[in-house]
Amino acid sequence: MAAGVHDALPLAIVRLMPLADGGEGLVDVLAQPLGASLRRNTVQGPLAGQRVDAVWGFSEQRKTAVIEMAAASGLGVVPLQKRDPRWTTTFGVGELLLAAIGAGAARIILGLGGSATNDAGAGMAEALGVRFLDGCGNPLPRGGMPLSDLARIDCKDLLPFGAEVIAAVDVQNPLTGPWGATAVYGPQKGLRPEDVVPLDRALDLFARIAARDCGSDPGRLPGAGAAGGLGAAVVLFCGGVLRPGIEIVMDALRFDDHLRQTDLVLTGEGSLDVQTLQGKAVNGVLAHARAAGVPVAAVAGMLGEGMGEAARTLGLADFDTLVNGDTSVELAMRDALALLRVRTSSLIGRHL
Repeated sequence: MAAGVHDALPLAIVRLMPLADGGEGLVDVLAQPLGASLRRNTVQGPLAGQRVDAVWGFSEQRKTAVIEMAAASGLGVVPLQKRDPRWTTTFGVGELLLAAIGAGAARIILGLGGSATNDAGAGMAEALGVRFLDGCGNPLPRGGMPLSDLARIDCKDLLPFGAEVIAAVDVQNPLTGPWGATAVYGPQKGLRPEDVVPLDRALDLFARIAARDCGSDPGRLPGAGAAGGLGAAVVLFCGGVLRPGIEIVMDALRFDDHLRQTDLVLTGEGSLDVQTLQGKAVNGVLAHARAAGVPVAAVAGMLGEGMGEAARTLGLADFDTLVNGDTSVELAMRDALALLRVRTSSLIGRHL
């Protein structure tokens, strides 16, 4: 995009500011402003018996850890043919939280994007000492579907959580229901249509028993459905708070300060669609730029259905896409860098 700007306006001063909204890239983006070094732990992956090497960041000076749940339990570590969120687990996320506390973290920023899981965070909670029991008092297998047999949540061995946990979310979906974790995001993780309702019912049972045994009902909390319900578990078992990830990142990078010296903001994402409105990076950038009176233009991979007019309603001064009448999705993915440069240059030309 920067090269495209210079193609159209060679003397332009371009400031590059990579952003993340809670998914992949959060550690890379926050490491420098927090003064964090990278660490690596081998933890339980999303699949049974799987071990993964997860990278996270820790700032000794600030006693702050930055963790991406996707590093332990993300889609990127599950082969396409093995994706099935009925059985994947967030246990490795809990192991990373324990590693951060063991390192001396007083504050943990936990990114909840890019998950391969839909277990309401039960795996994470189990790693922290919580037990999920069936009607006979036996521990349940890990995964979201086994929660359909949940009878009791035992928190007596839950480790004291001395660190402040801030969950960086990029969605506002509740835990269950038509806009919940399972119905909206389950199919993106490999869930078959016929399995949506049974898995959603399992998470609904989890929410009802949590309300009884843990004194709190996470079912309707905005953002509880992030990362397959991990948002709910962070609040329930870690005493954490849910905050838009883009806000956390922009605060750390002093985004508003840079806006004062800016004539145009360029941003983008893979697809401008209804999820853009749910707390994604583009939406956060628009809100801050609008408050500062700075126009925003976007280059996206493609437009979601019905988003042509909606993109302008969002407040975008202009936008372009890699996929259009002459460019297929396959071609756009293959030649993304070259196309991004051309589209950006064209957009800047129109803006001038």
